[in-house]
Amino acid sequence: MGRTSATPHKPGPGVGALPATPPGDTGRQRAATSGTDGQRERILEAARDLFARQGYALTTIQQIADAVGATKPFVYYYFRDKRDIFERLSWPAAVECFTSMDFPPDDTRAAHVKVAEGLQRLVRATLAHYPHAFFPYREPQVYRPEYIAAQKRLARHFYQRFCALLEEGRRDGHFDFGETRLTAQAACSLPGFLYTWYRPDGRLPPDELATELTRLAWRVLGLRPTAA
Repeated sequence: MGRTSATPHKPGPGVGALPATPPGDTGRQRAATSGTDGQRERILEAARDLFARQGYALTTIQQIADAVGATKPFVYYYFRDKRDIFERLSWPAAVECFTSMDFPPDDTRAAHVKVAEGLQRLVRATLAHYPHAFFPYREPQVYRPEYIAAQKRLARHFYQRFCALLEEGRRDGHFDFGETRLTAQAACSLPGFLYTWYRPDGRLPPDELATELTRLAWRVLGLRPTAA
């Protein structure tokens, strides 16, 4: 099963402290405990499967409650509404993907090494958070303006770091590409368009697929064979 918990990656100082859940209110719950966290996770997992199978519009709070063997008030105790659940499923994947190019300040490895590792993180995070990592691509109209603004801040942070590493690697002679931002976006389109064709039971297992997609992204960047 895909993860619904917060990302293990630590954001850099450009982003600040990233919340485990998206900005906004929640249900009536005020103090989290191990028991309530478990109940929230049950609701999220049930909702994730329903959203993936039948979409946001056709999924109801009653269906989510039935899937966990509970009542609608039980669901509303933990979440404000259906969109709150949808956003909280999507947020951890967004955080993990958009912090995949974050490295500690004392990491002195060459830029092309960081880029190669960061791209692999990005692909693996997208696959690990299946299917909820794909929700923003499939139904972008669902999210609140506040959520979209927070996600855009994450995306800007990601591309600032990615582009800076690309330009450093090009100066070092490890990359061969033209326009930096266009190249970065082209490389990221490989995991970005997974939502149109990826199936967990496909021909390649996730680890092999992540390796193949990462190598393809390296080619988009013009990573020189000696550097690879």
